[in-house]
Amino acid sequence: MSLSLILAIFSCVVMLYCSLVLAFGVRKLRRLDDVTADQNSSEPRVSVIMPACNEEENIEEAVLSLLAQNYTNLEILVVNDRSIDATAQVLKRLQASHPHLLIKEISHLPPGWLGKSHALAQGAILATGEYLLFTDADVVLEPTTISRAIRHMLDDQRDHMTLFFKNSGGGWLLNCLILEMALGLLLAFRPWRVRQPESREFIGIGAFNLVKKTAYDAVGGHTSIRMHPIDDLMLGKILKEHGFRQDCLMGDSFVAVPWYDTVRAMIDGLQKNTFSFIHYRLYFIPPIVVFLVVVNILPLYGAIFCEGLVRLFCLLTLAMKVLGLIFGLRRQGRPAWYLIGVLLTPYLSLYIICKSAFVVQKNGGITWRGCFYDLAELKKGRRLYF
Repeated sequence: MSLSLILAIFSCVVMLYCSLVLAFGVRKLRRLDDVTADQNSSEPRVSVIMPACNEEENIEEAVLSLLAQNYTNLEILVVNDRSIDATAQVLKRLQASHPHLLIKEISHLPPGWLGKSHALAQGAILATGEYLLFTDADVVLEPTTISRAIRHMLDDQRDHMTLFFKNSGGGWLLNCLILEMALGLLLAFRPWRVRQPESREFIGIGAFNLVKKTAYDAVGGHTSIRMHPIDDLMLGKILKEHGFRQDCLMGDSFVAVPWYDTVRAMIDGLQKNTFSFIHYRLYFIPPIVVFLVVVNILPLYGAIFCEGLVRLFCLLTLAMKVLGLIFGLRRQGRPAWYLIGVLLTPYLSLYIICKSAFVVQKNGGITWRGCFYDLAELKKGRRLYF
């Protein structure tokens, strides 16, 4: 058996396995659409904590979507984290019209903290709610989002709940790249299993991380993950490790985020945290690259240039990948012609992974929101996975 045939069979088997896992797994994910948004006077108090650093372009729409929530027992706290643009002015204008909007100003970042984790921790200290909702300054929520989420938390007796969002910006290539990465994250974290107490799977999504205050305090809150750039996933990890009940729902009809405007912005944005998924261990990069090349890139060349069984297995691999992307595009309401991105996104994914590792190693750390964080300090933090 030739090497090309072995690689073709391997990629086909891997793609079949991944396709089956996704097909059966995603069907198990509940949807927030299926939760009623009824209200009563005994609903618990919810504190929304939104960190903001130089968010003058997006924060007004995000805050207004919070103010428009039909959940009455709501506390909204925006933490302005050392912004140097017009974020503070926008918030003051909003507060003048909505006096119940709370604003916390941060002018100094203490040593040993990443900026966002520190801002979230400061917001949690001031919060008075029984539940804390951590969200971002560019997230727009449908008016019934919080009432539905709390209803599900109470009915299902959950301690932590997170929602998948819909990307609301960018062009065809960006959205195709986001979809491909989203499918990869679904395979890695298998969020349909997080609600099972015996499973090791966990999840956390920064756009909508809703947690019971007692559970948050019990795990040490953001203090225990203060130097991890993927704070949302790490919060989910430590909550699951401590035995708290977790769930993840599809919330694409309720949570919208202009995650990135362009492919370039996404590449630059992911540079700070992609390497942290493998805890800055450089020796993991070569096997990851080889695996992705064999499964995601070679099948196209095999289908074009090879013959016989090699071409057959490569065509099967491509067909399964295309079907998965078509399903994802339909769920997101994107046109099918976005599939042209399948020719480019594998190379972009590899570039993001390699660039993140190279730049972090070269610079000896990450730069985020104008602050530099030393690699040696980052490595002292907890591992996200394996």
